[in-house]
Amino acid sequence: MRFRLGYSLTMSSRTTLHCSFSGVSVMKYTFYIIVLIALFLGLGQPSITAQTPCPPTAPDAEGPFYKPDVPIRENTGSGLMVSGEVKSAGSCTVISGARVEWWQTNPQGRYDDEHRGAKLTSSDGLYQFETDFPPGYFGRPPHIHFKIFASGHRTLTTQVYPRSGQSTITFDFILEKE
Repeated sequence: MRFRLGYSLTMSSRTTLHCSFSGVSVMKYTFYIIVLIALFLGLGQPSITAQTPCPPTAPDAEGPFYKPDVPIRENTGSGLMVSGEVKSAGSCTVISGARVEWWQTNPQGRYDDEHRGAKLTSSDGLYQFETDFPPGYFGRPPHIHFKIFASGHRTLTTQVYPRSGQSTITFDFILEKE
């Protein structure tokens, strides 16, 4: 069986394909046509715009109710388990000992000290706490505020928005290096 395939690409805006098949079954011919079309369309080519493996978490408003130096706590309520990892942007390495602070409204929609807490991430960068599901208020959706501190990284202030009826949230915080 003789098979000859030529493929050339001009450097202009037009792509030119040169093919010749002889002694090739219809099934193989179809396969080769599909491969040529894929090459022509650029399928299977590496992406020119590669994604960063760990893009930084987007910041969000701190709001007027942040209070520094909140106590380390295991929980600030019950019914909503919040957990995740704290990582470094780009390298995706976990950050141990990062301070994760959170604050939110109580079930009546008011900020109070009982719904503020902090955790230090474990050696594998994990944090976890339990809290009440935050209600929405004044047209705002339910949300929990977070502020994350880690040596050698920019402080991140953001918010997480749980969905109605959700009982667990897993959310990773990705911090930018200083």
